Amino acid sequence: MHDQQPDQAGRRQEQSGQQQQVQGARVGSTVVPMVTAAFFDVDNTLVKGSSLFLIGRGLLSHGMVRRRDVARFAAEQVLLQVRGEHLGRMQGAQDRALSLGSGLVVDDLVAVATELYEHRVARRLWPQAVALSRQHVAAGHEVWLVSAAPVELVQIIADALGLTGALGTVSEVQHGRWTGHLGSPILHGPAKAVAVGVLAAERGIDLGASHSYSDSVNDRPLLEATGHPHAVNPDRALRRLAQHRGWPIHRHRRDLTAEAKAALVGLRARLLAT
Repeated sequence: MHDQQPDQAGRRQEQSGQQQQVQGARVGSTVVPMVTAAFFDVDNTLVKGSSLFLIGRGLLSHGMVRRRDVARFAAEQVLLQVRGEHLGRMQGAQDRALSLGSGLVVDDLVAVATELYEHRVARRLWPQAVALSRQHVAAGHEVWLVSAAPVELVQIIADALGLTGALGTVSEVQHGRWTGHLGSPILHGPAKAVAVGVLAAERGIDLGASHSYSDSVNDRPLLEATGHPHAVNPDRALRRLAQHRGWPIHRHRRDLTAEAKAALVGLRARLLAT
């Protein structure tokens, strides 16, 4: 028996005003969807690299995890980058991540992870992706992050960016501590589309009018669940799919700092002088 079972949705209906807004218009016994939303994958779509790995490294500096466990998790992340996402590899990486947090007090973990977000994750955000999310917010859309990472950690990013909420993998909690086991299936591939469908039914979201963003072809079910799919920094398979289907493709690159630009100018000058 779990003492605490966090919901996959970091926020469901916390504000009564928002709750009234998303219920839509009722025609007979049917609620007509009235809400447009945008759903963003996190790793390599919103954040450059693995957000969970970035936070894991920070937990190491706080003495909350062991160096060898972080090293093993890092190896899993390298495989994901080189060989691509696959449910088996994702499961292995998630198992490693869960072992990192086994026994940790969830409230303490969230407090430290919130601090680590500012120092480690925020600077790895793709500015262009953040700008896209803010455009949706400005248009009155709900904006949700959807990730295989633990929902508590994804919610930190959503809160920091002022987004509606987060969907993530639910970890088992007993007596306020992570047990190191899953409380629900890993939120990856088709599971993301299922979770978004459930959320849409609960909140009156019109998926046909909504947008989705991802870098991986493994999120094809999520992308196809909305009327406006977007490929962001896509892998080869997703790029081909997006080109075939006519989906927008966003290629984000970080702007060079003044120091980096100066270094490149100097390097070019030296090369021309040789």
